[in-house]
Amino acid sequence: MTDKEKVLDVRDVPALSKWILFSIQHLFAMFGATILVPFLTDLSPAVALVSSGLGTLAYLVITKGQIPAYLGSSFAFIAPITSAMTIGGPGAVMVGTFLAGIAYGLLSLFISIFGTGWIMKVLPPIVVGPVIIVIGLGLAPTAVDMAMNVDGEYSGVHFSAAMVTLLITVIGSLLFRGFFGLIPILIGIIGGYIYSLFIQRVMNVQVVDTSGVQTAWGKIVNSDSFGEMIQSVFLVPEFVLPFVHYQPTDVLSLSIVAIMVPVAVVTVAEHIGDQMVLSKVASHNFLKKPGLHRSILGDGVATIIASLLGGPPNTTYGENIGVLAITRVFSVFVIGGAAVLAVFFGFIGIITELIASIPTAVMGGVSILLFGIIASSGLRMLIDNQLDLGIKRNLVISSVILVIGVGGAFVSIQVAEVEVTVAGMALSALVGLVLNLVLPEKESGYGNGQMFASPEDE
Repeated sequence: MTDKEKVLDVRDVPALSKWILFSIQHLFAMFGATILVPFLTDLSPAVALVSSGLGTLAYLVITKGQIPAYLGSSFAFIAPITSAMTIGGPGAVMVGTFLAGIAYGLLSLFISIFGTGWIMKVLPPIVVGPVIIVIGLGLAPTAVDMAMNVDGEYSGVHFSAAMVTLLITVIGSLLFRGFFGLIPILIGIIGGYIYSLFIQRVMNVQVVDTSGVQTAWGKIVNSDSFGEMIQSVFLVPEFVLPFVHYQPTDVLSLSIVAIMVPVAVVTVAEHIGDQMVLSKVASHNFLKKPGLHRSILGDGVATIIASLLGGPPNTTYGENIGVLAITRVFSVFVIGGAAVLAVFFGFIGIITELIASIPTAVMGGVSILLFGIIASSGLRMLIDNQLDLGIKRNLVISSVILVIGVGGAFVSIQVAEVEVTVAGMALSALVGLVLNLVLPEKESGYGNGQMFASPEDE
C-alpha cells in the first residue's frame, strides 16, 4: 500500500468531525468482544471498557504513538480467569492478571536485549497453533451450555435465542459490507436481544431482565434538576481495587501463577502475529520501529492497569486491525479517540445496565462462533506456516497438545502447604514446549519460517 492510498497515515490528525466518526467505528468494532469476556467470567463489563480504554492509551504512549492498535479483553484468559475465580474470587483473578502483565514485561526485556530469534525456538508454530486450537475447543462447552441451558436445565426458548443470534452474526460476517461489515458481533447481539424481547412477550417466558435498565432510565427522566439528572446518567463502575477490596497476599499462591502466567506465552505469539499483519496493512515495519519489545511492553502495562481496576487482561484486537485495513485510516489519534470514548461509556450507568441485561443465551450464540474462530485461527497458523503433519515429530507434538488441552488433564503438586494445579491449556502449552525442545529435527516445527517475517521499510 502506498502513501497515496492511505486516507490518514499513522501520525496524521483528522478533522474533528471525521475524527469522532472514525473513533466511534473502532469503538463498535471492539465493543462486542470486549464486553463478552467479562460477561463470561463474572467480571464487570463497564470496568472492562474503562480498562481497555486506559490500557490502549498507555499502549500508545509506550509505543511512542507509532502503532495504531486498540487493546481489548483477551479471550485466551477466559478459562484461566474462571479457574482463578474458583480459587480466590476476583482478587485472585486480579493478582494473576498482574503477574501475567509482569511476564509480558520480562519478555519485552529479553527481546530488547537478545532480539526475536530466541522466541522462535520457544514458540514455533507447531506448538502455538495447537495451543490456540485448545483455547477455542476448551471453551466450546461453555458456549453450548450458555446457549442451551438455564440453571443447568435445557430450555428450547433460550436455545432459539442463541441460534437466532448466531444466524444474524454469521449473515453479518458474510454479507454485510462497509461499516456494518465491521460490527457483525454487535449486530448479532442487538438482533438476539430484540428477538429475546419478542419471544418473551409471545411465549410469556422470562428471557430478558430489563428491570435494571428501567430503574436507571426512571432515575434519569424523573430527575428534579439538571444536576440530579447528570448524577443519574453517570455511575462509577464496580472497580476491584488492591488493598481496598482485597489483599494481594491473601490470594497469591503458586496455583494462581501456574494458571494465569503460562497463558502469556500464547498471547505473545498472537500479539506477534497481529503486529505482522498490522505492519503489512499499514506499510510500516512496526516490529523494527518502535520495536516488538515496546509493543509487548504496551500489552503488559495495559494488562497491569486492568489488574489494578478489576478488568480482564488486555491484548491487541484483530477486529480493529480489520477496520484499519478497510478504512485505510491509520491515525493513532483515531485509536486514542476510541479509547477515550470507551472510558466514557464505562461510566454511563444505563449502558452498564443494558449490557448486564443481555440474556446469557444471546451471548452463548455469539460465543459459539467466536470460540470456533479462535480454534480455526490455530489451524490457520499451521496452514499458513505450511506445517507438515506427515512428519512424525509434528504429528506427535500437535496430538499430545490437543488431547491434554481438550481432555482436561491436570497436574497437581503439593509444595509445602500449598497445592499447585496446572491444568488445561497451560499444561498443554508447557508439555508442547518441552516436547519441542527435546525431540530431534526441530527445524520441521517451524514450517516455512515466516512467523517472524516482516515487511521492508518504506
